[in-house]
Amino acid sequence: MNTTVITDEEKQKAFKSLRKPETIEKQKLDVRYHIEDFDVSERPRRFLEAFAAILKHSNYKMALDHFIRMSAKCSRCATTCQVYQATGDLKDIPCYRSELLLSVYRRHFTIGGLIKGRLLGSGYLTDDKIQEMADSFWNCTACKRCSLECPSGIDHALITHLGRYILSEIGIAPRALVVSTREQLEGATKNTSAIPVPALKDTLEFLEDDMFEEKSVRIKFPIDVEDTEYVFFPAVSDFLMEAESLMGIAAVFTATGDSWTTGTGYFDGINYGLFYSDRMLERVVKKVDEETKRLRGKNILIGECGHASRSAKYFIPTYCGGKDAPLVINIMEYTYMVWKEGKLKFNPNIVTEKVAYHDPCNIARQRWIIDKPRELLKAFCKNYVEMTPSGENNICCGGGGGTVSIDELRTYRTTVGGKLKADQIRKSGCEILVAPCANCKKQLRELVEDQGIACEVVGLHDLIYKAIIFDDSLIEKEEAKSESLPKEN
Repeated sequence: MNTTVITDEEKQKAFKSLRKPETIEKQKLDVRYHIEDFDVSERPRRFLEAFAAILKHSNYKMALDHFIRMSAKCSRCATTCQVYQATGDLKDIPCYRSELLLSVYRRHFTIGGLIKGRLLGSGYLTDDKIQEMADSFWNCTACKRCSLECPSGIDHALITHLGRYILSEIGIAPRALVVSTREQLEGATKNTSAIPVPALKDTLEFLEDDMFEEKSVRIKFPIDVEDTEYVFFPAVSDFLMEAESLMGIAAVFTATGDSWTTGTGYFDGINYGLFYSDRMLERVVKKVDEETKRLRGKNILIGECGHASRSAKYFIPTYCGGKDAPLVINIMEYTYMVWKEGKLKFNPNIVTEKVAYHDPCNIARQRWIIDKPRELLKAFCKNYVEMTPSGENNICCGGGGGTVSIDELRTYRTTVGGKLKADQIRKSGCEILVAPCANCKKQLRELVEDQGIACEVVGLHDLIYKAIIFDDSLIEKEEAKSESLPKEN
């Protein structure tokens, strides 16, 4: 599937910077995302020092050595890059972007590059090169779709991530991500949305009352229960903005009777380190592991969110015990499992609208979760339609790689990054788009609004909550229900 190149007027609007000229001059950096003040002196030297330290304490060197030997400039990746398709700018071709960093590695960290540079006196890293990387690396949604097309097996998204990581070590990183991560790791609330524990408890109690009123079933959100089968970590923003998703998840556990809990010591599945810093990534996943151990939980259960699931599934074992680390599963895997076991039943007459499913890149590109949510939807959605392409070859929402959390990039995300996705949604004709990822939901809601598409964006468990059928033993009679409600004075 392809899209058309945006107009010059749209391009000017999409790439317009909201930063004040005096700030750009002070920081010596002309990028569209806000950053905190940092040391602007000797940036090339500090960039190379950070690069060298990362190479020393990681295994990126092995990957980079392979990439510079296999480096191809055939631009086949351009055929799958939705950013390039929208801009038509050669600088947005993934292999061009990757070469920005690979050329630095080749020149400064290989023997051949060092010798050639000394002999010719050329190829030195400059402030202009750093400026170009700082701008280009945040145009990419890091969706990894281009990696499926590369004949040399180059992971352009990995190179983008490494470039962001190095830049962050010298102070160049979107303030939206840095501030949220600081609150998560060092702030009073210990979560990216700054939700205090009393507010969390009040929210969950309110949802419990609301569900009882609607379903006549005692659906609970267990808190700080020890020795449970699952310790639950949704994207913390769900507690503020995705009540229906949370209610659907709680309803599923009420129907199955399995043990689960949310901990007040730490309850945020978001991990922005996946987008810009491996140091932050490690610190965040260790907090998830520590809370699970505090509650003596058996398994880590992540909400629908794609990046929260990927960061936990692949990096809990890396940083928290390897084979001895707790098992990480996504809530959609759990719901599918208990449905197949016959523990869940759905009413097929509730959701009558045309429904489509969006694959979050972080859980589909690796062929992890693709068919399970579709089977669940088809079990109770009479009018399910498939978007093409889908699965591992899905089209990114346009806000991947953390860009959706950078509000000053919204116009870019909905005009450039998400343009191809908007075309796909229109073509499907869906009235409800299921997007089981906190980042995807935010981006897609902004996308359909800015693009004028009549489509509601929801989570999978939003619809499950509507269609779930509870066992009669769980439903309270009207008399008992009225007796349990608080009496007015």
